[in-house]
Amino acid sequence: MGWVTDWSAQAACRTTDPDELFVQGAAQNRAKAVCTGCPVRTECLADALDNRVEFGVWGGMTERERRALLRRRPTVTSWRRLLETARTEYERSTGILPEDDETGAYIEFAAVS
Repeated sequence: MGWVTDWSAQAACRTTDPDELFVQGAAQNRAKAVCTGCPVRTECLADALDNRVEFGVWGGMTERERRALLRRRPTVTSWRRLLETARTEYERSTGILPEDDETGAYIEFAAVS
């Protein structure tokens, strides 16, 4: 799957009450579950990271997880470019589409490589 620029129309959360995605504590795990298998999870996460979105669950990550990722990779100037490359390399090397991989392994690969 190529990069989707108008990702929100295809998001798994498009029919979810937004209040369910901007939650605290244990409710964040339920919000993150909405992202599992989402075909545009990567695009959503890249958008949140590139725009430094501070609240809510985006791309399967809480605000705390995104802040930690930004701290680990302070020199990244385009999360879209990094995650798009990581997703492509992940698909090529594993044969698994990222939306079929509930672990988000390619995102972790991008975070540390």
